Amino acid sequence: MAAIPPVCDFGWKAVDARLMGTEGRAWSLLDCAGPNGLVVAFICNHCPYVKAVIDRIVRDAVDLEPLGIGFVAINSNDATVYPEDSFDGMKAFAAAHSFGFPYLHDESQAVARAYDAACTPDFFGFNKDMELQYRGRLDASRKEAGSDDLRRDLFEAMRQVAETGQGPQDQVPSMGCSIKWKETA
Repeated sequence: MAAIPPVCDFGWKAVDARLMGTEGRAWSLLDCAGPNGLVVAFICNHCPYVKAVIDRIVRDAVDLEPLGIGFVAINSNDATVYPEDSFDGMKAFAAAHSFGFPYLHDESQAVARAYDAACTPDFFGFNKDMELQYRGRLDASRKEAGSDDLRRDLFEAMRQVAETGQGPQDQVPSMGCSIKWKETA
């Protein structure tokens, strides 16, 4: 089922956590930040929205690094119900797409809840003070990758954040599969 996250809550402070990465070490989210900010992306391995744009996500993470913007991806989905989103599946997905950034497992889903993540993909762009400045889409792609000349919304917003410390006032929310929450008793 498709989900759309809420609009950007400008100034909301990033929540730190330590999560296990696919390369076998624990990462602090805030340690992934660059000198000008951080993108925290909630993704997964099975979602058609993510699969359609994963190469663009990797491209944008690489292109943001010289601007001083760090990048980290988190999978919070319930792997019991969606086995493709297991930690081993995450390792294979990261390797298949040559991730140059940490891909972290939020097994308890505490980080997704702290961020109020709604869908995959869901992007949170923070400035150097770790204040939220962007919560929008990667580009206009949906379940299929759009044309190569689409405006790179996430990249352009984070370039602005790197240069000014502030994100654009007009943001288009991401759209994707809902986070697959564990059932609670």
